[in-house]
Amino acid sequence: MERVDRCVVLVDAGYLLGAAASLLAGEPARSRITVDHAALIQGLRERAEADTEQPLLRIYWFDGAPDRVPQPEHRRLRVMPRVTVRLGALTRSDGRWAQKGVDAAMHAELTELARNRACSDVVLVTGDGDLLPGLMSAKEHGVAVHLWAVQAADGDYNQSEDLVAEADERRVLDRAWITKAVRAKETGGICAPQPAPRPEIAAILSAPLPEAALAASAERASEAQAAARAGAPPAPRPESGTPEPPPAHNHKGVPTPKDLAALRASAGGPAAPAPAQPAPVPSATLRWSSDRGWADRGSLGEPPETASLPTLAQVTTAEQRWADREEDITTVGGDPFEVGQVFARRWMERLPETVHLQKLSTMYPRIPHRIDGELLRYAARFGLLAHKDDQIDEHDRYAIRAGFWREIDITAAADHVPVPD
Repeated sequence: MERVDRCVVLVDAGYLLGAAASLLAGEPARSRITVDHAALIQGLRERAEADTEQPLLRIYWFDGAPDRVPQPEHRRLRVMPRVTVRLGALTRSDGRWAQKGVDAAMHAELTELARNRACSDVVLVTGDGDLLPGLMSAKEHGVAVHLWAVQAADGDYNQSEDLVAEADERRVLDRAWITKAVRAKETGGICAPQPAPRPEIAAILSAPLPEAALAASAERASEAQAAARAGAPPAPRPESGTPEPPPAHNHKGVPTPKDLAALRASAGGPAAPAPAQPAPVPSATLRWSSDRGWADRGSLGEPPETASLPTLAQVTTAEQRWADREEDITTVGGDPFEVGQVFARRWMERLPETVHLQKLSTMYPRIPHRIDGELLRYAARFGLLAHKDDQIDEHDRYAIRAGFWREIDITAAADHVPVPD
């Protein structure tokens, strides 16, 4: 079998992006960096073809994912030309994430390419010494092995010295090269831009919590902690007889639906009491998914204005459903903010009457419960809501809804849909 003169790039994403994070952000957490994957892939291709003097056959991207479910970045990568994504498992142990099966997959791919004479040159972007047997096997089959390193933050090696010794060629991807596609995130930022709040919502969010709400929250937390120490289940709620879960910890300062209901009353909304009276904690009717199990939903079920709004599934034909799936697979990257925008755009385009959009605009910042649930189920397709201790991640959840409302506001403004003050 004749060897084909072309090159293949095998990338250990955990090594490449972890080392880049260490170099640019001072720690190996990939959450500390932002990656332009299109620019990164293009940079890898150009550098590989220049170093090997051979045309590129393919870039293999090896990474870990919980239960091997593709994450948004994997979805973006796997539809790029000449890119193949191989996923190992990502498991959590002692509070740290660890890849399983990535090294074995790289070893198998490397040896198979060499055995089948699929290429003349292989570029390895890795630092793991476990790939040494595969590297040696590739050399025995007449393949030239190029080992690429990421510039180490401390100036020392971040690769196995055995790999370095056995490689035919070695190159270092320095800071200047890395920063063409990777940058450090600014600390304290959020995952996606949020829509500018309307004046009445800004007043609600900036108002302090009523004392009654703070006292009730502290009391619930105290009861939950006492019950946990005693090993007993939480006390049942009087109106339902079901256990009330402990209050959610709000690390980002975003009010819960129940807090928003209380704040609306204390900020002088329609349900606000007279100034001389203490502000009570009203029954919460803001129905986001996080309120399930403890926010009062009322005894009458769905309000008429909410029940009349069609869901996306109700206004989508079979042909549109196929086209949506095609777009999801080939175009939508899966960023939480982007997911909310895509869902809102499809829903608005298919509404039979503009009056539905007018009704939705009156509910800001709430999303009707049925539509909100459908939105989050759609987001789950992209791996955003899974594998997080069976809880919807707060950061992603608010970014999804922020994208939804941003698209609604843009369309409402363009179509001159009346929006209440």
